[in-house]
Amino acid sequence: MNSIQAILQSASRHLALRIAFAMLAFAGNSLLCRAALKSTSIDPASFTTVRLLAGAVFLWALLRYRSSVQRGQAKLQQAIAPGHSSCLSAMALWVYAAAFSFAYVGLTAATGALVLFGAVQTSMTLYGLAKGERLSFRQWLGMALALGGLVTLLLPNVSAPPLANAVLMVLAGMAWAVYSLRGKSATDPLQATAGNFQLAVAPALLLSLLTLSSLSWDLQGVLYACASGALASGAGYAVWYAVVPRISPTSAATLQLSVPVIAALGGLLLGERVTLHLVLCSAVVLGGVGLVTVRFSRHR
Repeated sequence: MNSIQAILQSASRHLALRIAFAMLAFAGNSLLCRAALKSTSIDPASFTTVRLLAGAVFLWALLRYRSSVQRGQAKLQQAIAPGHSSCLSAMALWVYAAAFSFAYVGLTAATGALVLFGAVQTSMTLYGLAKGERLSFRQWLGMALALGGLVTLLLPNVSAPPLANAVLMVLAGMAWAVYSLRGKSATDPLQATAGNFQLAVAPALLLSLLTLSSLSWDLQGVLYACASGALASGAGYAVWYAVVPRISPTSAATLQLSVPVIAALGGLLLGERVTLHLVLCSAVVLGGVGLVTVRFSRHR
């Protein structure tokens, strides 16, 4: 009995560590993208293309390393084939990455992260409800608080973010929700993520060609995009894909709302000002997060 409890506790700790790593990676994407678009000359389309390309290369290398460890060259050829991914998942990944980059032209790291994962929570919670998931009164209250805080943040006032950029970030959140939900069917998270990144490079290149007149980049911006693609995206998404099948859609959506806090703290290093309006809205949103996740934590 004690050995079974030890195994369960170990599994729980591993899951928690994976979730923590994924949340740090998501916040890292916001910080790296905002830093690149704020302090370098790289344009949003180029940042998206380099980010996805770097993620694809990193994940390919990771698959190659895994295959060498397993001593299965035949498995390597199978694992890196784009056919093992999904065109719909890849398209959702590209829409998320492109909308994300263009949104951060006018949003701070913290505001962008809050809008992004507020949209993620809404989309994934609605999906969970449509699939028959039932929420307790406490969870309904928490969701209402989280969404209310997000709406308040976007209401017109002197500190409200630009509406066009906020709408783009909402679109990014919806696309990320689709990508996360489709990850539930992935039997091999690393393989699926690698294939999705490979397929997403093509529309990213097309977008860069369509915006060729505004092409601009420098070495620092490219390095930021590479770090975002390889570490914060490639590694982070592979871990998240492994976590998603083990938690409910509502819990997956709500856990991601911890990211704005991390992004806000990191934004201070970028010289971004944290307004009282943002602090109050974040407190309401994250208070709602706590109400929704309490039941999940006890259940797990």
